Amino acid sequence: MTNTTPQRFLPLDVFRGLTVCFMIIVNTPGWDTSYYILNHAQWNGCTPTDMVFPSFLFAVGNAMSFSMRKFQQLENTAVLSKIFRRTLLIFLLGFLMYWLPFVRHTESGLEFIPLSDTRILGVLQRIALCYCFASLLIHYLPKKAVWAVSAVLLLGYWAVMYAFGDPADRYSLTGNAALHFDKLIMGDSHLYHGEGIAFDPEGLLSTLPAIVNVIAGYYTGLFIQQEGKTGKGLRKLLQMGALLILVALVWSMAFPINKKLWTSSYVLYTVGIDLLILSLLIFVIDFKKQEGWTSFFTVFGKNPLFLYLLSEVVVIFLFFFQAGGMSVYRWINTNIFQPIVPGKPGSLLFALVYMLFCWSVGKILDKKRIYVRV
Repeated sequence: MTNTTPQRFLPLDVFRGLTVCFMIIVNTPGWDTSYYILNHAQWNGCTPTDMVFPSFLFAVGNAMSFSMRKFQQLENTAVLSKIFRRTLLIFLLGFLMYWLPFVRHTESGLEFIPLSDTRILGVLQRIALCYCFASLLIHYLPKKAVWAVSAVLLLGYWAVMYAFGDPADRYSLTGNAALHFDKLIMGDSHLYHGEGIAFDPEGLLSTLPAIVNVIAGYYTGLFIQQEGKTGKGLRKLLQMGALLILVALVWSMAFPINKKLWTSSYVLYTVGIDLLILSLLIFVIDFKKQEGWTSFFTVFGKNPLFLYLLSEVVVIFLFFFQAGGMSVYRWINTNIFQPIVPGKPGSLLFALVYMLFCWSVGKILDKKRIYVRV
């Protein structure tokens, strides 16, 4: 944790803040139903909600374009120590978060959750692994080599998914190679079960193409620092964003855009949209000088990882503790938000209120100039 303000670039801060803000909203629906844009695509396709996680990885890369400057003055052992320490810490935080509160309710009372039933991978774990591999590639390889490795990751993942998936349904929930690989390495009990079967959308194999989201974010961050405030630079961002979206849509005819498989076309599609969003932010903030609205989002942008972790941990305990024969989370929505506005509006209202709660914590930290760094 530090009490000093790190170097900031306002459009990138706002981009991070928008991402975290929307992430909290989509992760905490108050009721059984919510609006379409606040749900993930059932399988193939990409809703606004499906943009959140890749945008967070993209923002991690943006932040690395500032933080990795210090690596040039450090010895090799110090660089590796920083990278692996941060990787391990973020991974461990994610693992412990999914294990919380370490006990579960059963008919006979509370029961300790054994390590054998604990999910190994997840959102923070993917962030940790992508940060680790992207940092190593960027630090030790020249730029052209990093892009070459990125191409290999995207094309290689496509080849593996095609070659080792079930021939009849290579890109289905049950027939994809990523599922087969994760079950072989980790076993069913360590995978996510939210899809009705043991399948992890943040699995090992599908983490490989996700590394490219971080790499793209890093080089975009460098480019914006150098040329982002020029008309020429803004045009380049817009052109590259549009080109990536076009390539992704063409590729999707053979390799569908799919967040849960984190397909290569999905990587290009999400990076393309992120470039367009950043271009818009730069135009409004730097070209039009309209900054008054940004302060709300920079609160999230200055403490992104901490506020995301806070939002998840509080929800875990709201689901764990009981009130009136149901979870506190359910009780709040049943007795407060649904009577006010039933159905989807009430679900959204709870999500907005919860997001504002997390924002309030971030605002207090910002006023005290406390920025939590992992």
